[in-house]
Amino acid sequence: MLTTWRNRAACPDESPEFFFPVGPASSAGLQIEKAKAVGAKTERERDYIAAIEAFYKDFDKLDHRTRAVAYEKAMEKVYLTYSKDREAAIFYALALLGTALPTDKTYANQKRAADILNKVLPEEPEHPGVAHYLIHSFDYPQLARLALPAARSYAKIAPASPHALHMPSHIFTRLGLWDESIQSNIASAAAAARHVAKTHPGAASFDQLHAMDYLVYAYLQKGDNKAAAAQIRRLRTTERLEPSFKTAFHLMSTEARYTLERRAWKEAAVLVPREPSTLDWDRFTWPEAIVRFARGLGAAHLGRLDQAKAERQRLNELETATVQMHEDLFARNIRMLRLELEGWIAHVEGKEDVAVSLMREAADLEESTPKAPVTPGPTLPAEELIGDLFMERKQPAKALPAYQRSLELYPHRRHSVLGAARATALTRDVALSKLSLIHRPVR
Repeated sequence: MLTTWRNRAACPDESPEFFFPVGPASSAGLQIEKAKAVGAKTERERDYIAAIEAFYKDFDKLDHRTRAVAYEKAMEKVYLTYSKDREAAIFYALALLGTALPTDKTYANQKRAADILNKVLPEEPEHPGVAHYLIHSFDYPQLARLALPAARSYAKIAPASPHALHMPSHIFTRLGLWDESIQSNIASAAAAARHVAKTHPGAASFDQLHAMDYLVYAYLQKGDNKAAAAQIRRLRTTERLEPSFKTAFHLMSTEARYTLERRAWKEAAVLVPREPSTLDWDRFTWPEAIVRFARGLGAAHLGRLDQAKAERQRLNELETATVQMHEDLFARNIRMLRLELEGWIAHVEGKEDVAVSLMREAADLEESTPKAPVTPGPTLPAEELIGDLFMERKQPAKALPAYQRSLELYPHRRHSVLGAARATALTRDVALSKLSLIHRPVR
């Protein structure tokens, strides 16, 4: 069964298209016709062929989701008809994950998929697909803890697979288990490097770059800036980098995070976008947007409003271009960055109500947008930035709930933890000061 992407240059890691038997549609159509012509020996085989055919039928007329739902329904029939077929159950669960709507915050499809997979798990405790897809089922802030057993077992099931070694870190990152995330991604990067050394010496595979991005994030959350910087140097000095979206993303993401997580505003303001020039940056709008945001936020903190506004304008252009590419998920992520930067610019200009409104809009958009698997998390959480904004306004009582909300979504984030602690201490000091005035002894 083919598992590629509609557009590998645009769809990193595991986009929704991953969950379907997607390949070159015309070629797949021919293969299906050959399968039908050969003649399946059993009704079960014919039902499997029919399920795949449901996905490719009228591929030149129907959109991806319509065909995906048709495939899901066909796999449901296979699953219900052949109740003892564990692979049918697993493939049906995978189809449910692929048709889950990002707007459905009840996570109905994900929960149903997990129920099916958990029934297979006792019978197939070492099936890599079961552990893998359970992680996908629960890769959401509200559900992540349910995937911990699967995450901790997956790497043991497939210890030579870079992706299997990395996937548990999606859950570890969701839960703020930084040491486990680091162990997972060190192992993944090493496995990927061993494989590439045999096939493409001097190059770096996607699995290796992906693991390094997650490593940078985890090290920064532990305050281990030296280890994070070492990963970035390693990434930048790799001799051969694939000229792809994923390379562009990981290059820009790691460098932007390294400055922003350390609140190194001068460094952020001078980050170099669209580098190296060997990459087709006109295709990679989101990676460029991440660096533009970092440059703009750094400039705003330094009072360089002309530069900050220029970066905001570039973000607007990148968002427009991404919408025209019909990459909705990427466009939403760029929009978040633009709103956050606009909010901070408004704050610097003294337009506080506008600043809070823009930041709240960014926070709402962030919470309603599914996390792309290519990234460990938002460049900076909007709620964390709201907390920072209120702290700059000397309003710790308003900052505290923003930091607390950030920690609900992203547990153990270093800056949110520190921000919440400072806001708590300042709020208590203000309360004690007022109390001392009320109970000042009469002389």
